[in-house]
Amino acid sequence: MSKQYETIRCTVDARGVATVELNRPDVYNAFDETMIVELTACFGEVSTSPSVRVVVLASVGKVFCAGADLNWMRRASANTPEANRADAQRFAAMMEAIYRCPRPVVARVQGSAFGGGVGLICAADIVVASEQARLSVTEARFGILPAVIGPYLVEAVGARAARALALTAAQIDAAQAHIIGLVQHVSTAEALNDQVNTVIGQLLTNGPNAQAEIKNLFAAICGRPIDADVNALTAATIARVRATDEAREGFAAFFDKRPAAWSKS
Repeated sequence: MSKQYETIRCTVDARGVATVELNRPDVYNAFDETMIVELTACFGEVSTSPSVRVVVLASVGKVFCAGADLNWMRRASANTPEANRADAQRFAAMMEAIYRCPRPVVARVQGSAFGGGVGLICAADIVVASEQARLSVTEARFGILPAVIGPYLVEAVGARAARALALTAAQIDAAQAHIIGLVQHVSTAEALNDQVNTVIGQLLTNGPNAQAEIKNLFAAICGRPIDADVNALTAATIARVRATDEAREGFAAFFDKRPAAWSKS
């Protein structure tokens, strides 16, 4: 990636794996106005780059993300209502940019995540966490609520668990986060990169257009009843996708007993 950022780093390797790192370790990678704008722009760039197959959301230092920078939140609270709303909308746009990224997004969580940092994890598709990580939805401690991250938290763990996390602001460890579905893989700190690379390898064997279709379809049907409209959508989607060049290559590779053209693992 050609663009340089102040608060994040973005690199792409030969496999097409983009690593987006939060890079404010002096404030535990808390995000402020600048990081919000930069993360939104970076995910917009990786989402449209033909060279990117997978995105790893990571961070520099011992803490994954302490959530919103409290100095930023205090500044925002003193804004006019119009400016405050615009600021919050930029935060929401950042979360949506991560969630809507057509490439699989893997969160590499080497340390603790609080408040909006948990939101970033929820916006990812797959979370690999160190057993040392601690997570907490902390907003209520400051007299606010996890509004922008709320939909992503509810989708990740379900409404009941999300309410418990938000109401109590209780800190949970990686093992507990795994039980409720907030984290998919837990490893030792030493094996964290190996586990992330195992997941990346799995992702790189599958069709990139199929993965984008999976993300679009699952987002569209999440929380909806399985009714005639959903059935029509799913039938129309598979009818369209199985007629694509990627699907033809996938079937041909299977019958020819060879890797598909897109496989990089």
